[in-house]
Amino acid sequence: MTWLCSFWRSSIGGKVTMAVTGVLLFGFVVAHLLGNLQLLKGPDAINSYAKMLHDLGALLWVARIGLLAIFVLHVVTAVRLSRANKAARPVAYAREATMQASMASRSMVLSGLSLLVFVVYHLLHFTLGVVHGGDFAKKAAGAGGFDVHTMVTSSFANPAIAVAYAAFQLVLFLHLSHGIQSFAQTIGFHHGRYTPMIKKLSFLLAALVAGGNVFLALSVQLGIVKGAA
Repeated sequence: MTWLCSFWRSSIGGKVTMAVTGVLLFGFVVAHLLGNLQLLKGPDAINSYAKMLHDLGALLWVARIGLLAIFVLHVVTAVRLSRANKAARPVAYAREATMQASMASRSMVLSGLSLLVFVVYHLLHFTLGVVHGGDFAKKAAGAGGFDVHTMVTSSFANPAIAVAYAAFQLVLFLHLSHGIQSFAQTIGFHHGRYTPMIKKLSFLLAALVAGGNVFLALSVQLGIVKGAA
């Protein structure tokens, strides 16, 4: 464990950690979106999907805790690397314009921390029912205790909740778009000819994921998904 901690504390180890955890988290958000798109197929589809996950039992909680740990490690490593970079350059740039970095890259730590707050809120909402408990109770009232469709549609029928979820997707878009570019650079895929293509691809992938989540969050408000009568 000593050598592993030493590797993590090194600059290269930190970048490798960011790359590996970033790939795992990106894979999760894509899989999460694909699963949630079952909402568009109707109550039976999304409820069956939820029951399938619930039937995993303890494995589901192992996966949840593991993903949360990966997320925390990703954020903690980002904060550590940011502090190390600032320590290596104690004098700030005289002019902001001299910094060759996008808004997304300069706000990666802040966006990561914001997403961590959102994930905690999301778990408290749809997984534990600590917040918006009335909607969570509707899940338990369903046949077999898996009326996730009613829980989700009841939640997103509230404009404040729907807008809050949609707003956080802008943060996700900014984080993913730069994160994908950083991953490509970390693995050495950096070339004057291909970098612009990677940048466009990162925007496209981030837009598909964040846009899909926005669509789901606003689907009830737009009348695309109907709640229980």
